[in-house]
Amino acid sequence: MHVIITGRYAPQELIDYADLVTEMTLVKHPFADQGIKAQPGIEF
Repeated sequence: MHVIITGRYAPQELIDYADLVTEMTLVKHPFADQGIKAQPGIEF
């Protein structure tokens, strides 16, 4: 069985228990940087 949990601010207990934890940081994004809106069916 595989369990995938996404989201921010995971409790330390979950991080300690997990086999794999990835932290992603924003470097450049057109929605945030240029005010471009997300497109239905593409980004959500």
